[in-house]
Amino acid sequence: MKTRQFWYPLPERLIAQHPAEKRGSEKMMVLHRATGVVEHRHIADIVEYITANDLLVVNDTKVFPARLIGEWSDTHGAIELLMVNAAPMDADDERPSMTAGTDSLRWNCIIGSGRKCREGQVASFGPAGELKATLLKPLSGIGMWQVEFSCDRPLMGLLDEFGRTPVPPYVKREGTAEEEKEDRERYQTIYAREVGSVAAPTAGLHFTPEIFAALDAKGVRRVAVTLHVGPGTFRPVKADNIEDHHMDFEAFTVPPETAEAINECKARGGRVFCVGSTTVRTLETVAAAVDGKDGRVVEAGSGASDIFIYPPYKFKVCDCMLTNFHLPQSTLLMMISALAGRERVLCSYALAVRNNYMFFSYGDCMLIV
Repeated sequence: MKTRQFWYPLPERLIAQHPAEKRGSEKMMVLHRATGVVEHRHIADIVEYITANDLLVVNDTKVFPARLIGEWSDTHGAIELLMVNAAPMDADDERPSMTAGTDSLRWNCIIGSGRKCREGQVASFGPAGELKATLLKPLSGIGMWQVEFSCDRPLMGLLDEFGRTPVPPYVKREGTAEEEKEDRERYQTIYAREVGSVAAPTAGLHFTPEIFAALDAKGVRRVAVTLHVGPGTFRPVKADNIEDHHMDFEAFTVPPETAEAINECKARGGRVFCVGSTTVRTLETVAAAVDGKDGRVVEAGSGASDIFIYPPYKFKVCDCMLTNFHLPQSTLLMMISALAGRERVLCSYALAVRNNYMFFSYGDCMLIV
């Protein structure tokens, strides 16, 4: 398939620059993939579509203040650094690892600077310049470097003080304290637990304690996976043929209780509701590894996924999906097109534009059933 087959026109006014005034008030388009019927609802109505026989799976990754603004120690020129993932133990392996935790001082980062980067260059960050970063070696990918930090206090504590929330590039920010306070709270799910993402699993941003309480009262079980989202989620598909595009690796974990719950749900004929594309990618990755052995659909484990889901992919785990509205010609749009059909998805997006749905990370959502 051609990348241009996934383009659609979007007025700039519909790109959400701020979250909804109140979490849980967002609009939700419901797309019935068997019939193409579309309903216009709100996120709280999701309770009506999930039964006690089904299973809700979320991604409990937590966004951290991974964006740093500082200066080069020698020239005092400006540098911007985005921490992508903790460097793996194997120096020759660029794939992220769940075992390379946030207490590590060696990170793979994207460097933004007006000067040419060289090994050994040092930059400083923070009001007192107490966080230093030394460039170790370039990595594959534009502007990617392995960096070693040095500091007298815990790294994550310093990031909490002066790091910035890495909101997507289409969310325009002037760097005010009010904007950072908003992003710290709202660019994070209420169930975020495992620190490691530089982008939020945005479909989960809509959930509130009240929605979860209503699902609990209905007997709907909820389990979690962890996939640490990297900046590649915003990387456009530049290849003419979508099959020529390569996804970035992202580290994931599927706990034993989650795998057991999914296998039980499938065995009894229930549906697996995936919250967001990262949850889908994680589960479809482990399903591919199991390949139906011993009647299991998935199994517990950790790893790094670069799965690229596009039509005519056949889903092994995901039956229904809650997702936001995605960028034209993006891998995320291609994924939901594999689930619901390209023509139906593009028609529903055109309907969303006509009905003034808000798009992308801080926007409204779509439930595919």
